[in-house]
Amino acid sequence: MAVTTVIFDIGNVLTDFCWERHYKKFGFSPEVYEKVADATVRSKAWGEFDRGLPEAEVLRMFIENDPSVEAEIRQVFANIADTIHMYDTTIPWIMDLKSKGYRVLILSNLSNKTLTECADDMKFLNYIDGGILSFRDGVVKPEPEIYQLLIDRYFLKPEECVFLDDRRENIEAAKAFGMHGIVFTTREEALKELKALGIE
Repeated sequence: MAVTTVIFDIGNVLTDFCWERHYKKFGFSPEVYEKVADATVRSKAWGEFDRGLPEAEVLRMFIENDPSVEAEIRQVFANIADTIHMYDTTIPWIMDLKSKGYRVLILSNLSNKTLTECADDMKFLNYIDGGILSFRDGVVKPEPEIYQLLIDRYFLKPEECVFLDDRRENIEAAKAFGMHGIVFTTREEALKELKALGIE
């Protein structure tokens, strides 16, 4: 069956998730930088952040992960506006796919804080046909429930869908539902793989 629906992850696919640059601007020592990263974005608590756990509770979990860098954690978490930057190619890519008749959806682990504070770099959401942002439904990739929810909500035929995500485990979960999957590395490689599926 021909692909009719293209489903995108957001971070490192349609946008640069550049948390490292955000953290480095505070001038922490290398040791403190690693401790803050481990306590926040590299911790399991970040997944709960994307699941929609209240911001105050997420911050508490981060600090519990490493109380020795509480002040620094509060610093980096106060405003995360520059952790997401939309690629220049994102909106033209979406519009090109739509002009050729494809439905374009989003399936992303994302927090409300990120959506709100990075609003300028999330404007591509105005051009898509829908999708799921994890915090709104309390489910995250690669949990099967988030894929089933997308299929049910948009009446998808999985074999007519292709999902692009930078994490292999998320792609494997989509394939388990019968979707085509592309592990995103570069846009150029993704375009080649889409072409192989008949998407020019």
